Amino acid sequence: MDADQIAAGRSRWQQRYDAARKREADFTTLSGTQVAPVYGPPEGVEDPRMERIGWPGEFPFTRGLYPTGYRGRTWTIRQFAGFGNAEQTNERYKMILNGGGGGLSVAFDMPTLMGRDSDDPKSLGEVGHCGVAIDSATDMDRLFKDIPLQDVTTSMTISGPAVPAFVMYLVAAERQGADLTKLNGTLQTDIFKEYIAQKEWLFPPEPHLRLIGDLMEYCASTIPAYKPLSVSGYHIREAGSTAAQELAYTLADGFGYVELGLSRGLDVDVFAPGLSFFFDSHLDFFEEIAKFRAARRIWARWLRDVYGAKTEKAQSLRFHTQTAGVSLTAQQPYNNVVRTAVEALAAVLGGTNSLHTNALDETLALPTEESAEIALRTQSVLMEEVGVTNVADPLGGSWFVEALTDDIEAQAEEIFARIKEMSPDGSMTGGILRGIEDGWFMAEIADAAFEYQQKLEKGEKKIVGVNTLTDTVSGELSILRVSHEVEIEQCRVLAERKTHRDEDRVRRTLSALVEAARGTGNLIEPMLEAARAEATMGEICHVLRELWGEYREPARF
Repeated sequence: MDADQIAAGRSRWQQRYDAARKREADFTTLSGTQVAPVYGPPEGVEDPRMERIGWPGEFPFTRGLYPTGYRGRTWTIRQFAGFGNAEQTNERYKMILNGGGGGLSVAFDMPTLMGRDSDDPKSLGEVGHCGVAIDSATDMDRLFKDIPLQDVTTSMTISGPAVPAFVMYLVAAERQGADLTKLNGTLQTDIFKEYIAQKEWLFPPEPHLRLIGDLMEYCASTIPAYKPLSVSGYHIREAGSTAAQELAYTLADGFGYVELGLSRGLDVDVFAPGLSFFFDSHLDFFEEIAKFRAARRIWARWLRDVYGAKTEKAQSLRFHTQTAGVSLTAQQPYNNVVRTAVEALAAVLGGTNSLHTNALDETLALPTEESAEIALRTQSVLMEEVGVTNVADPLGGSWFVEALTDDIEAQAEEIFARIKEMSPDGSMTGGILRGIEDGWFMAEIADAAFEYQQKLEKGEKKIVGVNTLTDTVSGELSILRVSHEVEIEQCRVLAERKTHRDEDRVRRTLSALVEAARGTGNLIEPMLEAARAEATMGEICHVLRELWGEYREPARF
């Protein structure tokens, strides 16, 4: 890009920056030196990289979605939390919000994630562990008691039974008197990554995709600020993928959901802003920053050039980040505070829109209040003390970072080409489904994980406290344990709740849901009616399992 084009770009950026709202804050260094809101090539100097790098707030968004960077608005501190019953988790949410958290992120227990009630025989021993137990809309009422859902953004990390969880959330909001059209939050819903990595599905792919399409239609027409899909790379990376695989598989899944929306006749410029993303931030500091920058650039180009998106909002990739759970170690767990801080800093320098920081004890158990506070304060220190909010994309133009960004983008494009080659119809969706069916994604991730494990065992890669510097003076941690009494009480309350509801109404609404599922209509409203009647998660999922069947992964050797 020649000097005149660079100057024109700087001028466009300046106009947008001047017109944008900025926070009332001190944008100087610790020593009092004034810093500019963005940096670029010196005046009059050509830089061929600028076509790919650009300016903050404009295509291809390599440097971020907003001309102000974090001067306009900092990232949202969104701590992932859930354990035991709804009352216990409600108290943790209040602690997070009172401690500086800007939004909520719900972790569900395994029975809920698998669409089963707490009293299901398959739930035995799992209720309230690793997340909160939600059996019906009343549990959502308890979960968000004294937390006005209309005023707080709420993310829910659930995919298989995402739509039943969503309608229960809507019922809880209705019971608070909220205006549902003004709700704002994110539902994960991403079923592709379940088949690829996490394995928490209920049905075969086609019924899941139908539910996702129904949800996209409903939110686009009824709750415009709500994001019905958070396409997740986090679980792909935690399963052992490389950074490039995480990036490529995640964006490919996103393209598949774009194709789903288009197949429903939806306008890409209307529904694409409702797609958000969820990435892992691992320990290779510069590689992670490059991954985030490349993600925005790839998404913008594909949405514009392949799927015809015309607006900046539709071309903009918004993402949440969680620090890498797989990087935490049981050995010398206080080292995890350092790991988490470095990973969080990479996410921030990569331009994340919201962030969860893991607690030091999460490899052993659910976080204690003390470890949860340290994780929360890690973000606050980065936000308030380190100066990273002063400049948009401060590493932009670094020879190293730009080369890494280009390289990871090129690797991702090669993977996209391989996925599309597997497709019988040339679509990204067709390639994803074929890759799932053939076990291609699983095999690629397994190979990457095996290669890394070999390097660890040979000592070529180091983990402090595990295969190097193993001597320590630290003792055992006090960890949070969820009492078996939680399960007993949850089952008792559920049984009592069932005795006080209108059973005829429950049966009618579930029958109406099944009848709608046999047809082609949108399933959100009939499922919402069942949730209003206090039909449980397990009951809703059971009637759909009976109709659609359960998915079982083919055996592979």
